[in-house]
Amino acid sequence: MKLLVMNGPNLNFLGIREKKIYGNQDYDYLKRLIQEKAEAEHCEIEVYQSNHEGAMIDRIQQAYFDGTEGIVINPGAYTHYSYAIHDALKSIEYIPKVEVHISDITNREAFRAVSVTAPACDAQIYGRGLQGYIDAIDMILKKQLKK
Repeated sequence: MKLLVMNGPNLNFLGIREKKIYGNQDYDYLKRLIQEKAEAEHCEIEVYQSNHEGAMIDRIQQAYFDGTEGIVINPGAYTHYSYAIHDALKSIEYIPKVEVHISDITNREAFRAVSVTAPACDAQIYGRGLQGYIDAIDMILKKQLKK
């Protein structure tokens, strides 16, 4: 199976920014964690990160053509206002998608509780730290989604 794990703005600063919220592990640690999962499950997982909304949309659209069979996405701050990312995710409805957030977005600033991208996904995981990525991958691999 071919999966895509996408990360939006500032996620490349894991281990640097707001450690009390996002933890001490850096972005390279997250990539290694995902690679180990890929090896254990005998699947291909590409990890992609961009601080640019258009680049994220381009990558989502590319998934339509490149054989991607599932997407795990942490849109970062775009979660709360990017209808463009919502529309890109919605346009590839047949590809299972899980939105992930490291922190519990429901117990932070009020604006973070609203996700405009989640309705274009099949599931949402938040507040489980980096383990949320592994849980999302498992959901897709085990087809434990509403589709």
